[in-house]
Amino acid sequence: MALPLRVFHTLTAAVGFGALLVAALPAAAQDYHQPFHPDQLKGPPAGALNEVLVLGTPHLSNMGDGFKVESLSPLLDRLAAWKPTAIATEDLSGLQCDSLRRYPSRYAETVETYCWDPAPAALATGLDVPAANAEAERLLAEWPAQPTAAQRRHLAAIFLAAGERGSALVQWLRLAPEDRTANDGLNDALVAVLNRIKDRANETYLISAPLAARLGLERLWSVDDHSADTPDPTDPVEKKAYADAIMGAWNNPASQTRRAQDAELGAALDQPDGVLRMYRVYNAPTTPTLTYQSDFGATLVEPSPQAFGRRYLGYWETRNLRMVANMRDVLGLYPGTRMLTIVGASHKGYYEAYLDQMHDVRLVDPEPVLR
Repeated sequence: MALPLRVFHTLTAAVGFGALLVAALPAAAQDYHQPFHPDQLKGPPAGALNEVLVLGTPHLSNMGDGFKVESLSPLLDRLAAWKPTAIATEDLSGLQCDSLRRYPSRYAETVETYCWDPAPAALATGLDVPAANAEAERLLAEWPAQPTAAQRRHLAAIFLAAGERGSALVQWLRLAPEDRTANDGLNDALVAVLNRIKDRANETYLISAPLAARLGLERLWSVDDHSADTPDPTDPVEKKAYADAIMGAWNNPASQTRRAQDAELGAALDQPDGVLRMYRVYNAPTTPTLTYQSDFGATLVEPSPQAFGRRYLGYWETRNLRMVANMRDVLGLYPGTRMLTIVGASHKGYYEAYLDQMHDVRLVDPEPVLR
């Protein structure tokens, strides 16, 4: 950015031209780009590649009356044909929720919104969240090729105590209906939880868990992250100013385009290919840019003196970086994984951009999979 002439004269008179160059350095530094590009250094590695298919999804809990569970079948068929060996979900892990509970002054709202209370499962199994996670890992490390119904019920109970409802549901769905009973650590209350979430309008319960069970997988991977959350402002004036700034930024032509698109897709949900068409649009290569223009790019230039938009954007980027780090952790533990990661569509562009920076990650184009 060029300095105004008045400022230029003042600075040169006061501190000399050399100091002016130092003062101008931060602006010049904006043009610096380092030459090291991890995305161009991808091996190939020894052994099978790590492949990641990012599926952007609407949140099924927000779908209208036109949505029917059976309409997910064409999507599930196509995802199953890709044969992922791991499925990551937009859920907070039990371990992160356990950590957030220890900092209620910052995370009380987050815990209330995103974390399930594992206390009933802890009472049934005698295990707290860290112990239950360790026990689940131990059991899976020794898991037989043909586990008994009792072993599956027990592991489901352990997963519930670990705060991993999605993985518990995978075990529940892998049981024959007649074996879905209260036993082996599952009491009536925990069975009621599993039967309730099995039919809940949620992509983890209606897509990820049934797909994992169909493919013979034993668990899901919860990779969401809300450690960048902060409490809402307590001052009503500040709270309103924040809301007005963000909502004002979102009021733009790109947002209008997205709303019109969603209305068109929603009106066609009762068609045989309505849901599959929606997923094709949400995962089209042009969608992340439209999302950025309507949302995150608009908040980047939002002009409030408190920089509300930039604070919101900082939270968003931090959250996505940490979510991708959670996935990369799994891929590092199990090289050669074919990971399907299912996440709210607004995350998709950030997921793919950040994942593509990783040396040992290859992105998979979702369009051929969804044809």
